[in-house]
Amino acid sequence: MEKAMNSNVVETVRAKMPETKRLYELSDFFKVMGDGTRIQLLWALEESEMCVGDLASLLNMTKSAVSHQLKVLRSAKLVRAQKKGKNVFYALDDEHVKIVLEKALEHVDE
Repeated sequence: MEKAMNSNVVETVRAKMPETKRLYELSDFFKVMGDGTRIQLLWALEESEMCVGDLASLLNMTKSAVSHQLKVLRSAKLVRAQKKGKNVFYALDDEHVKIVLEKALEHVDE
């Protein structure tokens, strides 16, 4: 192990670092967000809750492909589903997802 050049800085930063487990969970979050199709789905759901058929039409995809991606997004707690009659409508899970999307787009636009 390397000896720190400035042990005070190292210890200060170490004390503020989240637990390794939490950082791996954050990494997994960004892996889910790192797929172009899932980002399109999230952005669409930021605008309005939608059913699988409407999302498939919007993104020119099959219902099966959309359903698969929505399952991944639900597992990551990025979207939620609500049954209304015979249809299931999807929406962003909470305001945090919207904020992450908007901040990321701001960064890309800079």
